[in-house]
Amino acid sequence: MGRKFSSVEDVLDFAIANEIEANEFYTELAGRMKNPAMAGVFEEFALEELGHKAKLEAVKAGEFVIGEQLGGVENLEIADYMVDVEPKPDMDYADALVLAMKKEKAAYRLYLDLATVAEAKELTDLFLMLAQEEARHKLRFEIEYDDEVLKED
Repeated sequence: MGRKFSSVEDVLDFAIANEIEANEFYTELAGRMKNPAMAGVFEEFALEELGHKAKLEAVKAGEFVIGEQLGGVENLEIADYMVDVEPKPDMDYADALVLAMKKEKAAYRLYLDLATVAEAKELTDLFLMLAQEEARHKLRFEIEYDDEVLKED
């Protein structure tokens, strides 16, 4: 059995760390892109991940009253939201896109699950909004993968 989150602060710290990691990953990928349009997409997503981090930090700082409004986090398993592949400097574009899709799917699941345990409507709405943004990122990467990796010569 995997390790569970022990508190609301624990799950927020995990989500914040994931957003920082996603920002760094997308910033690095943007710098490696030959296609300026795709570089722009990665740069935009990197900025959005920083926005997610700021929203989560606002929750942690008490701008949203959490206390009993986010119950049941101790039932969430950390392993459910982790990606088993690490980015590598020599990773090719296809592998980077697959990793990006996996990361976005894991983030989507985390925010969707947090929305289900949030008892306050404003927290539920925040987590659902974050989940939707992560799902949109994943779809964009899927489209890019289809267009660039699976294209027929």
